Amino acid sequence: MSRTAKPTLSELENAVMAVIWDSGQATADSVRTLLEPERTMKDSTVRTILRRLEVKGYVQHTTEGRTFIYSPIVVSRNVAGDAVRGIVERLCNGSVEDLLVGMVDCEVVSPEKLRELAERIANAKSEPKTKARQRRKGK
Repeated sequence: MSRTAKPTLSELENAVMAVIWDSGQATADSVRTLLEPERTMKDSTVRTILRRLEVKGYVQHTTEGRTFIYSPIVVSRNVAGDAVRGIVERLCNGSVEDLLVGMVDCEVVSPEKLRELAERIANAKSEPKTKARQRRKGK
């Protein structure tokens, strides 16, 4: 199940992506304006970051007149998954179990929440099989 991960995002790139994910699409000017309360950036800086995100494969753009409109290519959940995969590989010797135990030890997640998630995963895995059986039986 190995797949090539995209290059990681810097803190600033992640902030720009958050704006694009929240908006669905954005121009350089709208990104700059929406980030303004937290960060003051020049227009050229925002455009450079957007170009880098496009090269890295996170966004694509369309053109309306002379304005580039950027939209995400990847969903934030997948980017988070890739980041966690990197952590597991670098810091936990590839062991998801070590990561989860460490998260419980540091009180990032509770054992109860892990049990709940395990149940949801088990139910999600069995659900397609149940639906397929019902279709075969004509239900």
